Amino acid sequence: MSPTLLLFAQSLLIGLSIAAPVGQIGVLAIQRTLQDGRAAGVATGLGAALADAVYGAIGAYGVSAITAWLLGARQWLSLAGAGFLLWLAWRTARAPVATVAATTRPAAGRLLRMVGGTFVLTLSNPSTILSFVAVFGVLAGRAPVPAPWVMVAGVLVGSALWWLVLAGAVGAVRERFDARWQRGVNRVSAAVLAGFAAWQLLQALAAPAPG
Repeated sequence: MSPTLLLFAQSLLIGLSIAAPVGQIGVLAIQRTLQDGRAAGVATGLGAALADAVYGAIGAYGVSAITAWLLGARQWLSLAGAGFLLWLAWRTARAPVATVAATTRPAAGRLLRMVGGTFVLTLSNPSTILSFVAVFGVLAGRAPVPAPWVMVAGVLVGSALWWLVLAGAVGAVRERFDARWQRGVNRVSAAVLAGFAAWQLLQALAAPAPG
């Protein structure tokens, strides 16, 4: 395996491992896949993958000024993210249940809004950048070739791959969920999203105010 391909594979695994734990984006992707189909789940995850790539680029290229700004604004970004999560929880709880037979693929504009929404939501958790800075710092020191763009591409592909797998798996069992089950999933998803919002809000309020 060539050094560049090896670095890409290592970065892909990093992107996959960061995306795989089920957090607020995972809950949202599952709920939207059940509600609107695979395309909605993939669009939701793609926004998170693009945000991971942005943070990965900052970590790979060692942009210390942006890192310092993000960490300094962490409290305000977290508060904004918590508010956005609460709004998503409210929307999810009130979402009408669509029958599988009557459901069509969401319009392109709506899919783009899903991508943008999860992109912003993922960026609102700047502590993620600490993971990328730490991991990419170690990886860059051991990298067989100095190619930050390869690491960023690997993170993007790895993260996107996870969301494709998740949306595909959930979409495969979607037809088994009748209206009662979908309504239950919406309510549970809304409660989980509200719980993530409360946790993020408490974390933000407990953090020392930026100086």
